[in-house]
Amino acid sequence: MVEMTLNGLMVKVEEGTTILEAAAFYGVNIPTLCYLEGLSPYGACRLCVVEIGEPGSAKVATSCTHRVEDGLVVRTHSARVMKARRMLIELYLASCPSSKIIQDMASNHHVTRVRFKQRHEDCILCGLCVRMCAEQMQGKAIGFAWRGSERKVTTPFDKKSDACRLCGGCMYVCPACRSRCQGPQAEQAVCNACLNLPQTDRNYLFFDNAVCEAMEPPGGAPKKMTNRGA
Repeated sequence: MVEMTLNGLMVKVEEGTTILEAAAFYGVNIPTLCYLEGLSPYGACRLCVVEIGEPGSAKVATSCTHRVEDGLVVRTHSARVMKARRMLIELYLASCPSSKIIQDMASNHHVTRVRFKQRHEDCILCGLCVRMCAEQMQGKAIGFAWRGSERKVTTPFDKKSDACRLCGGCMYVCPACRSRCQGPQAEQAVCNACLNLPQTDRNYLFFDNAVCEAMEPPGGAPKKMTNRGA
């Protein structure tokens, strides 16, 4: 077992576990778009970034690819991390404003504007479709082509692939096309319609270097927590 510090708490996890898996085991939700259990971690979306190390000398790393180690100090919702995630969500909204998954993530992180040019490309290059096709469907019918701003997912030579079985696995995992936002302002970069929905029974309280989760008791609102609960 490996002993590490997660949001100020000493925890123990099995050796070889990623920070993302360790956080999920202890009930800490880290957002991600390119991660899916059963597929190899890729670290493309960068939304799962966390701070590792002591404050003042900490660095940012993707939690889906970084393995735990003895003495590791991790902060999953620090001010630095949350700022980075909100900026990334803005970038994804600029590319795929019609994705309900991205719009819901924007609402959860209180992103209400997009400062980047709208492109409407409908692809965030997360690589989920490529890995699903190769690792689960054993097809390898699609892959990445070109680089930089020209990078895209396509079939070899942009022609119909004989390896494709039309299984639909690529569309099933795609965060951009598997669910479309149907909000009243879906044509805009930010919908935020879901901000008007009733809150769930999960309430996250954020502090400088930690996050607390308060569960709503039956028949009542969650109890008020102070910084001592961090």
